[in-house]
Amino acid sequence: MAHGPDDVLSLLLLAKWGHLGAKGAVAPLDIAPLFETVEDLEKAPEIMEKLLADERYRNHLRGRSDHQVVMVGYSDSNKDGGVVAARWSLQKAQSALVETMDRHGIRLTLFHGRSGTISRAGGRVHEAVLAAPQGAIAGRLRMTEQGEAINAKYGLRGIAMRSLEQTLSSVLLVTARPLQPHPSAPRWHLIMEEIAAASRDAYKRLVYDSHDFVEYFRAATPIDVIERISFSSGSVEPAGGDRIEDLRAIPWVFAWTQSRCLLPGWFGAASGLAHAIERYGEPALLEMFEHWHFFRVLISDVGIALAKADLDIAEQYSRLAGDRHEKFFPIIRAQYASCVELVLQLSQQSELLEASRTLRRAIRLRTPYVDPMSFLQVDLLERWRGAGRPDDALLQALMASVNGISHGMQTG
Repeated sequence: MAHGPDDVLSLLLLAKWGHLGAKGAVAPLDIAPLFETVEDLEKAPEIMEKLLADERYRNHLRGRSDHQVVMVGYSDSNKDGGVVAARWSLQKAQSALVETMDRHGIRLTLFHGRSGTISRAGGRVHEAVLAAPQGAIAGRLRMTEQGEAINAKYGLRGIAMRSLEQTLSSVLLVTARPLQPHPSAPRWHLIMEEIAAASRDAYKRLVYDSHDFVEYFRAATPIDVIERISFSSGSVEPAGGDRIEDLRAIPWVFAWTQSRCLLPGWFGAASGLAHAIERYGEPALLEMFEHWHFFRVLISDVGIALAKADLDIAEQYSRLAGDRHEKFFPIIRAQYASCVELVLQLSQQSELLEASRTLRRAIRLRTPYVDPMSFLQVDLLERWRGAGRPDDALLQALMASVNGISHGMQTG
């Protein structure tokens, strides 16, 4: 939540007050501002420009070999505007940051706050590296790995070595042979701007503009159990307050994954794509999918989220919300069906993940084990809430179900 230059300069002041390093010398400290929300990502280049214009901070960077780390967050930007708007904001912010740092002669390392879920950029690292804007990965890549992704990618030595080799080869490839901008790139960017805006509008109408959506979310997901886990063990970030704006991004995504809806990973995309097809025609988007790696990875990741979701099971969770189920779930299901249709249309596939046989097979193999846990969780939630949410055996069983579904969905 770096909102301005002062958030960075205050750390230098604290370092000085704490006598970090020799008196009068540059603090031996690299400060990496983290830009998370869509608004902060849009302001990131301006904030860094102001920092580099400040002689105190410029002197500090000279003492750090003119190297700056900037972290970009995927969770809060996704919760703020939906997956499409978030990805596009991140793409633009990275391009602008590269330009800003190059102009000042600063080496930039972008630090990606990724996780296992698609809404938090948990897709294939190799594809994400190739989709990065030009200059964003110049021999350097830094990122987080969280939750079940750690065990999935690094739990066994052979798989860990393969994961590291794939990442290294991707970084070497884009560094040694950077992709040149396509002649149609300016037009694609204009179209993408409209896709992101329409997608964000649809997402905000449901999530932020519906006055009782937060009550629906709290009833249709096991967020109340997740909050208990966070308080008892610290293993999950606290969810926050009673408004959508106050909810923390990680439990927000985690709760939707538990309910098998995975709403943050795909909702709004259909509205954006449909708007672009109506305005520019399907051939324009097919061209973008064929020749623009960023757009192809975006559509692929949305397709993965759709494939992992199960709206029939999500409906069972939704019915726990009572009358609000009839208000919100038809909207969610209609958007899901439209999104599936458009993803298949643009990727020219007859079924989701048709070109990713290994992942499709893995999901099909996991489903028979995850589905019973989901049905049990719905039943346990209804009984536990009906009893007044006591701290008893029901809660312990619910906590176990959260852990089991998390492992089964391979998201953390």
